[in-house]
Amino acid sequence: MDPIAALRRIAFLLERGQAPTYRVKAFRTAASALAALPGGEIEKRSVAGTLTKLNGIGPKTGLVVEQALAGVTPGYLIDLEKDVAPLAVGGEDLRAALRGDLHTHSEWSDGGSPIEEMTITGQRIGHEYMVLTDHSPRLTVANGLTVERLEKQLQVVAAVNGALPDFTLLSGIECDINEDGTLDQTDEMLGRLDVVVASVHSKLRSGPKEMTARMLSAVRSPHTNVLGHCTGRMVAAGPTRGRPTSRPESSFDAQIIFDACAENGVAVEINSRPERLDPPKRLIDLALRAGCLFSIDTDAHAPGQLDWQILGCARAAEVGVPADRIVNTWPLERLMKWARTHVDA
Repeated sequence: MDPIAALRRIAFLLERGQAPTYRVKAFRTAASALAALPGGEIEKRSVAGTLTKLNGIGPKTGLVVEQALAGVTPGYLIDLEKDVAPLAVGGEDLRAALRGDLHTHSEWSDGGSPIEEMTITGQRIGHEYMVLTDHSPRLTVANGLTVERLEKQLQVVAAVNGALPDFTLLSGIECDINEDGTLDQTDEMLGRLDVVVASVHSKLRSGPKEMTARMLSAVRSPHTNVLGHCTGRMVAAGPTRGRPTSRPESSFDAQIIFDACAENGVAVEINSRPERLDPPKRLIDLALRAGCLFSIDTDAHAPGQLDWQILGCARAAEVGVPADRIVNTWPLERLMKWARTHVDA
């Protein structure tokens, strides 16, 4: 068994199950350390008994490597696989129809893994495409990307696409909706991106009149493709240190916002993060009746979290959202045509 693949699989399963970050990091760091070695070096070190002398390889990760090299499935991986259970019941048909994920983060902002690691995992779980949507500059707590850093990231996206066959990494951003309803990035840069997710991250307790006007302006922007986690609620403790354990929904006129989304072809995100599950089902139903499109996304900040889409699919299925109204069930060509509709108008 490939020891690097074994280490990555362990990290994936730990993240999927919301294990503490330090446990995940140990296995992902070990995989990166081995991946940097020249061919045959892992086997040589195993024979010489010097694997644990490498930075990033400890007794537990070293044992995984030794067992994989011996041609057996590492015991720790067997135990994790044994405990894998469905994250949700229902929505399996919708999950099978999904071709990608339009909301993901990397270590360029507040994610925990390199772009390449996120992309490889996305391909391994069956995606045809994925959108990289790191945060915009005003969200300094999340290390949001300035124009200059986003410019550099676009070069990395192009390089990744050149190295991966049969998969497309799309450029994007999770753009903060400013208090005046403008988007937190230059029009020139937003026009160069494939997909823009617009989300409110500040002043979430604003009055309904102010919040409605703020969101309405963003939805009407020619750059907005997806309205991200629209209520901003938190219903449980998140896997990222510092996230609140609960937060009430923001107050806004949902009918006005969803009518505007339908009119402007903006997809309402069904956010799959277990601590968000945003919007609640009553608002998914309202958006459905308003004629909205949807995007079922993970908002993943680590590779293992890319498997969380079933949580959003289960809620969409319970409300009765049809697959063709979910933009990330569409083939890439159709998705891109939709995404460019506003900008090219």
